[in-house]
Amino acid sequence: MDRGKDGNRDANGGLAEATASRLRFDSDEEAGEVEMEVEESPDAEGEEEQAAAEVIGSDKTSADYYFDSYSHFGIHEEMLKDIVRTKTYQNVITQSSFLIKDKIVLDVGAGTGILSLFCAKAGAKHVYAIECSQMADMANEIVKANGYSNVITVIKGKVEEIELPVPKVDVIISEWMGYFLLFENMLNTVLYARDKWLTDDGVVLPDRASLHLTAIEDAEYKEDKIEFWNNVYGFDMSCIKKQAMMEPLVDTVDANQIVTNCRLLKTMDISKMTPGDASFTVPFKLTAQRNDYIHALVAYFDVSFTKCHKLMGFSTGPRSKATHWKQTVLYLEDVITICEGETLTGSMTVAPNKNNPRDIDIKLKYSINGHRCQVSRTQFYKMR
Repeated sequence: MDRGKDGNRDANGGLAEATASRLRFDSDEEAGEVEMEVEESPDAEGEEEQAAAEVIGSDKTSADYYFDSYSHFGIHEEMLKDIVRTKTYQNVITQSSFLIKDKIVLDVGAGTGILSLFCAKAGAKHVYAIECSQMADMANEIVKANGYSNVITVIKGKVEEIELPVPKVDVIISEWMGYFLLFENMLNTVLYARDKWLTDDGVVLPDRASLHLTAIEDAEYKEDKIEFWNNVYGFDMSCIKKQAMMEPLVDTVDANQIVTNCRLLKTMDISKMTPGDASFTVPFKLTAQRNDYIHALVAYFDVSFTKCHKLMGFSTGPRSKATHWKQTVLYLEDVITICEGETLTGSMTVAPNKNNPRDIDIKLKYSINGHRCQVSRTQFYKMR
């Protein structure tokens, strides 16, 4: 597997990489401190301050990014370059323009405003783009630069705290999905907007999402990522191993690693569900397709736009074209020896963390009573 980037997404914003993932050095020399004495004139200092002020958000520090890292353009660059994600939304809007034309649209977590721009170009009557980060200022500039100021209104703030200039909207569009579908809890923000502003016959885009599960062989990477802590230069650091086991890994899984079939865990109808439906316990049964070993379970999600003229959507599964969401890998404490036709059964419980709803708590129960392996265990994970 490819090493994945850690990240999070604000409840009203876009994908946010941790500060540490942005600050990398190619060598120890680059990472070291360098002291230089430079004599600058007062005029030069003033010019630098003025230049920085002209760049929106350029005065951000790494501490600021910890809280508001999705304000950084790099996160949005990654999402915009995710062709599967962005082109699907574009095709939905342009190929089913009857959903958008002459309609009032609400874009929840607008980021750079790309979805708002697609809607405006497709003939929306008006688009209200809500973005809580500093990127809202940049989105406003982008809207002006492309001549859509009369169609798109960018509103800076949290969905739960702002008021729209209109009582109702016809369409709510949002790219709310996080890792493991539900990480960062942005879905609740979309549901809040739906209940407050969407007309009775209004449309939510996308309107369906489903979570899936499969099992993989991953001995080499598990050895490097997890077992590494058993012996670090001759020292026992296994206490960190326990922590590493509890933290799901976001990474790209090779389809050749898949050992079992893929099973649907949960389907969500965004137009009808309640916030409580994002907490659930579901059973699963995975059947081995060959003799192999199972080191981890892998979760991924699919998204559908069922209101289009023709069903549209995309999958983040390991057999589909890669996206920035990748897949979510949950390593097992046991190495399961499984024979073709045997089944790994269990259940998965998913719920927002009580202390921080943006985090997700996962409880996994699994068991196998096979010819060469008999195991029954419960493990706990936390996405944070």
